[in-house]
Amino acid sequence: MNILETVKEWIGKLTEVGLLLVGIGIVLQILFGAGVEFITGDVIANLVNVIRSVGQNGVFGLIALAVIIWIFHRRRLA
Repeated sequence: MNILETVKEWIGKLTEVGLLLVGIGIVLQILFGAGVEFITGDVIANLVNVIRSVGQNGVFGLIALAVIIWIFHRRRLA
């Protein structure tokens, strides 16, 4: 059981780092535009596309969005 707890802890920490990187990417693109050198993609456009695709899926998209928000809300951020 100790191994499972360790794996869960690592996955949680990786999720936190990923969320922080997304946040930094959004802030940098707002400040400096889409041409930020060390970001290899358009973070804001990708986020807008995800939101748009969830909106096109109607009720199922809203349920999926609610589950995702619930999962991230349960996590403690650093």
